[in-house]
Amino acid sequence: KLLSQHSVEGSYESRCIVSEIVHLSFRSPKMDLETALKGCSTALGFFLNNRFADALALLKPWRNQSMYHAMGYSSILLMQAGMTFDPHDIDAAMASLRESLQTCQRFRKKTGIVQTLTKEMHAELCYAEVLLQKAFLTFLDESIIGFIKGGMKIRNSYQIYNTHIHFRGGVNMGIGSFNLMLSLLPSRVLRLMEFLGFSGDREVGLSELREGAASNSLRSILSTLTLLMFHLYITVILGTGEGNLTEAEALLEPYKEKFPNGALILFYTARIALLKGNITFAQEKFLACIAAQEEWRQIHHLCSWELMWAYSFELNWREAYRYADILCKESKWSQAVYVFQKAAILSMLPEEEVTELGEDVVELFRQVDGLRLRIAGKSIPTEKFAAKKAQRYSSSNPVKLAVPALEMLYVWNGFTVVGKRPDLTESILTILEKAEEQLRDDPDPSEYHVDDQCVVQLLKGLCLRQLGRLVQAESCFNHVISRCGHLNTLIVLNIFLDIIVYMAFRTSCSNAILHNELIRHLICRMNYKDYNMESRLHFRIHAALNTMGSFSAKLPPSRTPA
Repeated sequence: KLLSQHSVEGSYESRCIVSEIVHLSFRSPKMDLETALKGCSTALGFFLNNRFADALALLKPWRNQSMYHAMGYSSILLMQAGMTFDPHDIDAAMASLRESLQTCQRFRKKTGIVQTLTKEMHAELCYAEVLLQKAFLTFLDESIIGFIKGGMKIRNSYQIYNTHIHFRGGVNMGIGSFNLMLSLLPSRVLRLMEFLGFSGDREVGLSELREGAASNSLRSILSTLTLLMFHLYITVILGTGEGNLTEAEALLEPYKEKFPNGALILFYTARIALLKGNITFAQEKFLACIAAQEEWRQIHHLCSWELMWAYSFELNWREAYRYADILCKESKWSQAVYVFQKAAILSMLPEEEVTELGEDVVELFRQVDGLRLRIAGKSIPTEKFAAKKAQRYSSSNPVKLAVPALEMLYVWNGFTVVGKRPDLTESILTILEKAEEQLRDDPDPSEYHVDDQCVVQLLKGLCLRQLGRLVQAESCFNHVISRCGHLNTLIVLNIFLDIIVYMAFRTSCSNAILHNELIRHLICRMNYKDYNMESRLHFRIHAALNTMGSFSAKLPPSRTPA
């Protein structure tokens, strides 16, 4: 069946591979370890060359008989689930991971000759890796409880990695991933993980992953992709916004030579350029990534998301709208976020242009709450945030958001990118000063007036800081602090966090401690509990304290929820 399918659709090389697999199936009902590793290496090459169906077709027939084929097959389905967040894709990935665990289990803890023992140890490693992948699906929950549940699920996996130190490629990737993932957790959660027997040392994690990436093992690309994800996304979204772009470029370089048209390679090349502020080059590479393949539309959607932001950085709202509209029409990841983002972008355009596009901003905002998803019965935090913001438009007399697209730029740490381009920062500052003037001259302030003023002052302060106008920036931040008792906005705690970081780097250590304690006191007084994107704030606080380096070691322990 596979041979007939690929004789029409596949290349000569893929037909030869499939033919060889069919031949092997007639010759022997089992596959030895060496052949399995060779076959999975071929599948990996297919995957990196955008031949996703060929990779799955090679792996699928043997997924119940070969631990490496099982792990490879479920890994691809896991990547697909991570890109779509589609419940059906998540269920398919989880079902495949369960089957992979069963396949690996059959090779574990048997007695016999050296060859059998070697296979057992590989089985232990594969079993641990599949457990780690199952934990990743749990971590998609993005809540503190989700991370604890995920941690409990991977305890056996962690112990396996700790005992099989000779499988350097897999162990580097596994131990590195564990330490890196756990190092991101807030201190109170990390203490619980350590009680359960885990450790979370970021430098150990990075070191192990670097060693794994530099090896020639089957998993070297996985260590590379993990490091790229950490530097280009995790540190940007959950940290202070700065990743190690120099290392990311070095990691990607050999793959750019070997797979120049690989969609993942083009995507990460574009992402690096975007974070460096090379926006035009990034746009070109994202478009090249879209053109490179048609099989996985999910990668197109990732590029559309990035292009939406790239054009937003340039304040090219028409083009940003175009890609937001594509996401609304094609992607299933988060319709609530996409529609909110689309409405936020349209809010930055003159009303006549919005009418020309045939859109109704108020109606789009009103749709957001009804589009929210439930994953495992829980809401996605970013969707809850968007729905809360969109509530302003639910009444018969809507209260417009002041600068919604720029506020979302802040939520996703986009000001770190914009700050590398003084020309773009100046343009955003002009928009904020106009919004500031409109709010100041508003004859009939709404209940959200103070919220809007503080959001504008924060964003203005960020721009001024990036431009080196520090006295003016501090004035904006002080404006926000002085009104802390009257704020309702969900973004307020993140505002305070940015002020902490700013003050820490502007003042001496003792003043940094003073400002940190001030903010903790303010947060405590405001009695925030169960606020939207709570876990993301905890991650950012943890990352900020780590960034402060010597300051964090001298800070007294917090007695507040943060």
